[in-house]
Amino acid sequence: MKAKKSLQKFTDIETKIDKILALEKITLDDIKSFNESETKRFYEVLTDKFNETRGVERDNFYHKIESIISKSTKNQHWEYNHTQITCAISTLMQDYGRMPTKAEVARTTQLSRQTVHKHIKEYSNHPQYLGEIEQFKFMTSKVLAKVFQFAVNGDIAAAKLYFNIMGGLSNSAPSNGTLIQNQNNYIQINGTVLSQETIKQLNPEQLNTIESILKTALPQNNISKDKLLANK
Repeated sequence: MKAKKSLQKFTDIETKIDKILALEKITLDDIKSFNESETKRFYEVLTDKFNETRGVERDNFYHKIESIISKSTKNQHWEYNHTQITCAISTLMQDYGRMPTKAEVARTTQLSRQTVHKHIKEYSNHPQYLGEIEQFKFMTSKVLAKVFQFAVNGDIAAAKLYFNIMGGLSNSAPSNGTLIQNQNNYIQINGTVLSQETIKQLNPEQLNTIESILKTALPQNNISKDKLLANK
């Protein structure tokens, strides 16, 4: 008899939930009469149904229940979409050698094309994304410490990167008044530009002079005129 009453009670709850799910849009007022056990069961059903949906069907179901979803759940939903879309774009770019279309991303993620388009268009202003950026900024000091470690061990590229980050090369001049700027294909010392083309036109004596200066300044690098002319 007790088992029959429990089954009847469960059936009653399911009937109430089915009626709510039949609504076009569910609000908190629609479930305010639910007791604690009914509310718990209702959200279990919502979770199961949402996880079963894909594409446009998921969009429609999310729109139906959006007003009764907690902020934390909405954030989790955004994070899930962001991760799926990011991974899909990365994978498809490696597979195709180009930027994938939104339709291709949608097909890979099983999200709707509308969701992919909306997410890509609006993600940069979303609080969750801004929080991600703050996390990356938080890790800046750790990355900079690693760059510094390479620099003091003789890695010239790391040293240049370190000084650029700290403003040592691009934003301020050394105390002796000499400004050295490093670009992709030339070095500028004050007003003098030393490019690869300029080096090619130097005679052996001039190259030897430059080599001697660089060896004095950078004794661990073993720079020679052959390296100066490496890109000839």
